[in-house]
Amino acid sequence: MTEKKDYFAHKADIYEENAKRVSNVQNIADGILKKLVYSKDMHILDFGSGTGLLTQEIAPYVGNITALDMSTSMNKVLSAKKNDFPCELEVIEVDITKENHSEKFQNLDGIISSMTIHHVEDIEDLFIKFYNMLNENGTIGLADLETENGSFHTDDTGVYHFGFDKEEFLEIAKKVGFKELNIETISIASKPHGDFPIFLLTGKK
Repeated sequence: MTEKKDYFAHKADIYEENAKRVSNVQNIADGILKKLVYSKDMHILDFGSGTGLLTQEIAPYVGNITALDMSTSMNKVLSAKKNDFPCELEVIEVDITKENHSEKFQNLDGIISSMTIHHVEDIEDLFIKFYNMLNENGTIGLADLETENGSFHTDDTGVYHFGFDKEEFLEIAKKVGFKELNIETISIASKPHGDFPIFLLTGKK
């Protein structure tokens, strides 16, 4: 069995030192909280939770978060902060895109994600899994890059999409069955070589 590569091992410990990254996630969280209603009896999943930047922004509004990420190093950073969260937090390392673990994650009230889905090859399959994990009227709040020229990442290893066309992304969610969908530009990731718009897709099952 081939050992899984942790693409974030070299940056996990300094991931949150990037002020622009932190600001972008705050913009995403603000957008999610404006569009979706949470309560302390809710259990949500943060897909691609990383060091927990988005998780910690949403934590005060829900009762339970399952943080899901493939990176051992990122999960280690998040787990070290676990006791600081104002909700129950479980950190799980698993790749639901490669293995059928969706039955483990059932009866969710919401799924959130920030800047992770461009690392997933089959978007429709992922959305089907999300749909099946959610309770009726469960919500999605998914943020990612708008179409870019491939220069956002200095290393494209593990990157399947150079961002997404917003309308195509919306149509995939609609095809799977999500309703009350809305997609809009929510933030701009500024780098020395350019500005990269980030969209937020919200909707419900």
